[in-house]
Amino acid sequence: MVKLLMTLLASTVSLFASSASTGAIPDITMTWVGFACLFIFVIGYYFVAAEEKYEIDKAKPALFIGTFMFMLVAVYYSLNGLDMGLVHTQAQHLILEIAEIFFFLFVAMTYIESLIHMSVFDALKYKLISRGYTYRKLFWVTGILAFFISPIADNLTTALILSTVLITIEKTRKDFLVPGAINIVVSANAGGAWSPFGDITTLMAWTAGKGAFTDFLFLFPASILGYLVTAFILSRFVPDEVPAFDASKEVKPVMAEGAKVVMFLGVFTIFCAVMSHQVLHLPAMWGMMFGLSLLKIYSYGLKRKYGVDHFNIFHSMAKIENNTLMFFFGILAAVGALYFIGWLGLAAVVYNPDVLGPTWSNIGVGFLSAIVDNVPVMSAVLKANPTMGLDQWMLVTLTAGVGGSMISFGSAAGVGVMGKLHGIYTFGAHMKYAWIIVIGYFVSIAVWYVQYQMLGIGH
Repeated sequence: MVKLLMTLLASTVSLFASSASTGAIPDITMTWVGFACLFIFVIGYYFVAAEEKYEIDKAKPALFIGTFMFMLVAVYYSLNGLDMGLVHTQAQHLILEIAEIFFFLFVAMTYIESLIHMSVFDALKYKLISRGYTYRKLFWVTGILAFFISPIADNLTTALILSTVLITIEKTRKDFLVPGAINIVVSANAGGAWSPFGDITTLMAWTAGKGAFTDFLFLFPASILGYLVTAFILSRFVPDEVPAFDASKEVKPVMAEGAKVVMFLGVFTIFCAVMSHQVLHLPAMWGMMFGLSLLKIYSYGLKRKYGVDHFNIFHSMAKIENNTLMFFFGILAAVGALYFIGWLGLAAVVYNPDVLGPTWSNIGVGFLSAIVDNVPVMSAVLKANPTMGLDQWMLVTLTAGVGGSMISFGSAAGVGVMGKLHGIYTFGAHMKYAWIIVIGYFVSIAVWYVQYQMLGIGH
């Protein structure tokens, strides 16, 4: 511990000295603004984590700390006669990073709300429950669907879809809903970990150029085996009973005209996002926004054919979880401020071989993701940018994605499901089963180790 503190102190001195001589971003960690911003971040994140206790939406403290911290840094620069151009440049870079993720999620959420409006998920729920599946079979079906939908639709979107299906199947039985919700969160995060746009953390790593599109696909074995182990143990707690279903009382939902075309456009939009980033070297959100334009044009055609009330895309946009988008904006801005101050440069010291090294540091990232949320943690790692090979960047992508499942608010998927199953899927309910998720987490790491380190597959 003493060695680590001495290393951090030495890094601070050297960073400050180098910045003074080269005109780079000065390290202001050991100043009043450095400590003030760190304190503000910790306090703000406490209120994010204690959302249920204080009944305060997580977006409020996140947005406050993200904006206020950067303003404090700007005040410090102004008072001390430092280069204000650096503040402007860093803010612009941060806006660009946030915008890529923000608009990607905005389009994905718009498609989901459109499909909800067109009764696609009501039809899916009816099909599942009318087949006479037991709660345990429904647990497996929703989990496997989440694992394979999330690589296409991203883990947050997938979790929102299937938690909606879950709560329409059963509204009261917590012995089904809680394990079912955890299963969806774990499977959506695990499924998202092996796709460049399946999780916000993988999206960040992909857009930062830490791996090509195909590199992430090699994480599939580690993702699915870790999930299956967790799901198998978790399924033992789910009742093996058939839900009450009276076909004579249930009205079979009918998907609205045009629903299948909207589903196709959603898949095509994801394809456009991949092509934009990999082939055209545009941000992935550019392809997403193009897909949104296609949906808007198609909605105009539906309006002309079926009337104004059939489908209005702006009504879908109005129903988007805007608090989730504001939460991401605030958290990414706060992490950006910590980077600008210099705290992330100090934290990156743990990646040095004489401290922890890349492997143990990346395993630790998974646990930190569960506590702090995987988005800011991955943002911090990318901004610190430690020197690592492709195998280690894939490991941190895996651990940040899968590790975020260990606590309910550790991932976007968990936060989303907590909102959908308010009062049912809570922090306390999740922690009763957290030990099962930890087992799956280490299974995923073991598979990564065998694949990358022993067999050399994926390099």
